[in-house]
This record gives sequence, structure tokens and C-alpha cells, in this order.
Amino acid sequence: MIPWDERLRGRRPALWFGTRLAIALARVLTLLPPHRLERVLTVLRWRARPATAAETDEALRSVLSSSLMLNAHKACLPRSIAAALTCRLLGRWPTWCTGVGVTPPFSAHAWVEVDGVPVGEVDNGTGFARLLVVAPADER
Repeated sequence: MIPWDERLRGRRPALWFGTRLAIALARVLTLLPPHRLERVLTVLRWRARPATAAETDEALRSVLSSSLMLNAHKACLPRSIAAALTCRLLGRWPTWCTGVGVTPPFSAHAWVEVDGVPVGEVDNGTGFARLLVVAPADER
């Protein structure tokens, strides 16, 4: 979670507005079945350049700063979609992933990553098997 006094520090107004728009769209996209969500995100990544770790981290921090709800433990799906869409508004696209835990009990998770390294995650992503992946178009 981002401390309150750092929430708006250094954020461009266009990024703030774009993040709010991405969060609203992400909440709608979470209602789609997985195969349709993957298809929609694949279309949205069209002509976007791969995001760097710094750009993805900036987008994720902007999402976390804009919505307290997305800081919750069970909000990984809308948080990851909103971070990917915020990157897309900047002309970039990270790798968006969902997966399940490799050890019991069952757990599902969604995250964004760059070059196989999850951004803003506590673990390095080794505890999850990737099921749905929408990578930048250049990484096919």
C-alpha cells in the first residue's frame, strides 16, 4: 500500500485521469468470461510497444494510489487489468498474466510482468503456473 502523503506526489494530471479511466474499464472487464477477457486485452494491446519495468511500476503505483479498493488482497484481477490499461494509455503494454498456485491450497492470482519478472509483487512469480498470458505483440 502506498502511504497517503505519497499518493499524488509527482503524478501528471493526464496520468491521474487516464488511471481513473483504466480503473473504471477494468471493473467492467472483470465481468467477462476468461476467454473473452483475453481476447479483449489482445485487441487492446495492438500497436503498443513493450513496457519497461519502470513504466509498468509507475502505472501500477498510479493505480494503487487512485483506488483504495484495488489495494485489497483479493483485488488482483482488476488491479492487474487497470495497470495494463494504464500502460496502454501511455502507448506501452506489459505482459498481463493470470495463474493458479502450484501448491495446495488452491489460489488464483493475476499480475503484470516485464521480461518474466512480476512488477510490484512480493514473490517472484515462481509460486504460480501461468494460465492466461497477454504479452506485447512483439513477444509472440
